[in-house]
Amino acid sequence: MSMDMGNQHASVTALQEIQKKVKEIEQQVVTFSGLKSDPTYKKIEKALTKQLFEIESIDTEGKGNILQAQKKATEETERVLKELEQNATHPRRLEIEMIFSETQSLVALHTTQFNSGDGPKTDEFEEGIQNILKRLTQVKTEGKIPLRKARYRTLTKVLAIQEILENSSKQQVLSLPLSAEAHPTVSKINSIMCDVNKTRCSLIALLAGVNDNETYRHLSCTLTGLIANLDALDVSGHTDIREYRKEVVKEINSLLKYLDLEEEAELGSAYDLGQNQSIVKIEELRKQMAAIKNSLLEVHQRVSDIHMGTKSELQGLIANLDEVSVGRNPCIREARRRAVVEVQAVITYIDLKEVLEKRQSLPEHTVSEPPCYIAVWAVFGHLSELQKEVLFFDGKRADKNYMRLEELITKQLLALDAIDSQDVRTKAARKQAVKLANNILGYLDMKTDEWEY
Repeated sequence: MSMDMGNQHASVTALQEIQKKVKEIEQQVVTFSGLKSDPTYKKIEKALTKQLFEIESIDTEGKGNILQAQKKATEETERVLKELEQNATHPRRLEIEMIFSETQSLVALHTTQFNSGDGPKTDEFEEGIQNILKRLTQVKTEGKIPLRKARYRTLTKVLAIQEILENSSKQQVLSLPLSAEAHPTVSKINSIMCDVNKTRCSLIALLAGVNDNETYRHLSCTLTGLIANLDALDVSGHTDIREYRKEVVKEINSLLKYLDLEEEAELGSAYDLGQNQSIVKIEELRKQMAAIKNSLLEVHQRVSDIHMGTKSELQGLIANLDEVSVGRNPCIREARRRAVVEVQAVITYIDLKEVLEKRQSLPEHTVSEPPCYIAVWAVFGHLSELQKEVLFFDGKRADKNYMRLEELITKQLLALDAIDSQDVRTKAARKQAVKLANNILGYLDMKTDEWEY
């Protein structure tokens, strides 16, 4: 009997060991952002399949508890395998890949034009890249790490390609600063510059995934070697040549920074824009804005009683948002734009409320106003109440409250349409009211479009 217990224990222990290995492999699956064709996918899949064989080969001796443990281990491993496949074949993941393949076509076309000497159609290329970047930021990742990582990596590569090509176009415009007769080292620098241009083309092709013969490590060695060759040149006493060499070194260093991208992308948090300093700053400013906004909820307060500093505080937030560095990342740019729109919506609400309160406190002024003008101001009054609701609305487009608000704002637009007046003042006020109603609708849409960085 004791031997039996020992056997049973050994099999259960073996199964637990396997499950531990599967847990470790699962850590790679959770952050795997590639496709089925990726070597990493095949590697992980192979490792998991191996564990399944191990589980199956364990001797259960027909014992219930070991069979139970074996079944549990099999289910767990199959679940991780399924998750791996779902990550690699998720419709959004395939959408990211499809957008990236358009980048590859654009790059191929652009470099062909570039090398043929026809002169690249830079405007078309830049427009194409802008469109690709915009579409990438609109891919919904539902907060899933593999999707966020895939989108971030693709965005980073496309931005790098865009930047390198822009810089190389500028380089083409510059004629070489010195003729080879000036000094024997000039022709050496010129020839290194040619190597730099070749390496630049290889790098773009590598980033676009259309260069199988090159690796990031090899390019890094090549560029570092070119810097060493430049450093070895004796240019003492020739300021202009030293300046030229400095420019070439600068150019090489600018290319080297792109080679770190791939390593960065593999880092755990690189893809998580939530940890990006600019986003952290934007979120901080949004919190301050929310606190100011909530102070407007005091029902019995007149807007004019609210501390005069409130508005200048909000204006200050916009100034601070303008200072946030967005680099070239369209996600960060969009996050900042949205934060600015939010602050502006609160400022507009305070402004309108102040004007409406002023009108109420001076009823004698409104006696001589034409009925059409008074009708427009009645709409402003309704819009102000609706804007307050929209400011504090925190739901989805499918919510009844969303539909109700949309309908009520649209009703105000119809009411404005019905006001027919040739009076210049009424016309101007009506135009402003239409603009306000459309802005409120746009803001409501923005709040509910489930955008994410």
